[in-house]
Amino acid sequence: MFRSIFTNSFGILISRIFGFVRDLLTASVLGANIYSDIFFIAFKLPNLFRRIFAEGAFTQSFLPTFTSSKHKAYFAFSIFVRFFIVLGIFSLLVTLFDTFFTKIIAYGFDKNLIKEAAPLVAINFYYLLLIFCVTFLSTLLQYKNHFATTAFSTALLNISLIFALLYSKGLPAKIVVYYMSYAVIFGGVLQLFTHIIAIKKFNLDRIFFYGYEAIKRKKGDKVELKRFYRLFFHGVLGNSTAQISAFIDTFLATFLHSGSISYLYYANRVFQLPLALFAIATSVAIFPKIARYLKNKDEKNAIIITKKSFWFLAYLLSLSTVGGILLSKEIIWLLFQRGAFSATDTANSSIVLSMYMIGLLPFGLTKIFSLWLYSQHKQKVAAKIATISLGVNIILSLVLILPLKAVGLALSGSLSGFVLFFLTIKEFGVDNFLDIIANKKMIYLIFAIIFEIVILLYFKDFVDVYI
Repeated sequence: MFRSIFTNSFGILISRIFGFVRDLLTASVLGANIYSDIFFIAFKLPNLFRRIFAEGAFTQSFLPTFTSSKHKAYFAFSIFVRFFIVLGIFSLLVTLFDTFFTKIIAYGFDKNLIKEAAPLVAINFYYLLLIFCVTFLSTLLQYKNHFATTAFSTALLNISLIFALLYSKGLPAKIVVYYMSYAVIFGGVLQLFTHIIAIKKFNLDRIFFYGYEAIKRKKGDKVELKRFYRLFFHGVLGNSTAQISAFIDTFLATFLHSGSISYLYYANRVFQLPLALFAIATSVAIFPKIARYLKNKDEKNAIIITKKSFWFLAYLLSLSTVGGILLSKEIIWLLFQRGAFSATDTANSSIVLSMYMIGLLPFGLTKIFSLWLYSQHKQKVAAKIATISLGVNIILSLVLILPLKAVGLALSGSLSGFVLFFLTIKEFGVDNFLDIIANKKMIYLIFAIIFEIVILLYFKDFVDVYI
């Protein structure tokens, strides 16, 4: 288990290192202004769908159904073709009506800004089609317990953007964001290419041939397809609360002063690092095993894996939360304050980061407990939980945006994370959860947090002299 977690974590770490280099260059070249806001808006919609597909609904609906399917090739190929066609048509619609879709996600922009952002939205959206293909292939690789290709290939997108920023440095900001948008597409192509190589290595490419033949001969089970679609559409909402919350933040931030979207973006990027590095990497690694155990009615071993994962994440996420809150200013200063990114931008982004970090622990722990719902085909229950959490987030965002601006948007998302966690635990079983936390490791965790606070406060006083 831990070998798979390490593989995912290390791959994600490599990707995030390149991601921070990318963000460092973006902050230096563009700063936190209207042009950076325009690019982040353009990339927001496909990036939202990427996280839903790669980290949530598709994989967690497809894998259990594929594992239990008696007609795997027919099922897999049917899903691939239908999704590819739908997403291809959707991408064309965004291209044809780019102004309309841009206005939906950036309603607070004036007409001139929407006109400038619309072509970039259309370009970036084709990344969705590419990343669906990547996700589909990566799910097949997960079935074979191969995680390395997906974990490490995510860095290719960031590398592509880094080259675009270096090449376009010194050009007008409007031109830079076009270079970045085309780099997003190129990065997606590179990711797809690496997955095709891995699929051939594991002889999984035969699924496409046999699937095509099965469809021609109508040898398959349409009941499995219907079950997948039902699970998938429930799972879209059920596993995507954090992403949808961030999307809502961006939408509402278009009504705030220039730079607010960028503050949310840079702070959320830091927040996403421990979430992806620890929580998402762990959930991806243990999901196939939990799905198999629960399919075979082996709840005992499923609990053992969940318990180990819980304490692993509890320590890492708790310590990350404390560090992120206490050192928020220092982190933003170190990563982004250079070039066009000013000290004021650092101060504003650091407060937003502190609010995001409050939600790290509940969002992270929910990842592993929600696996029980998905493994038992309870996507509908997960969707109801997510709907309540999302409703709380929207209400709090509307309440807090006026007095706290961007800070209020980040805080509302974190508070909704606690709602999501408590409702998920209720479905998992309160007694089962209490059995897990009734451990002496909890005492060790409390002492570790206190020790970290003391050390970081001394460190903070020392570092602040130089900031």
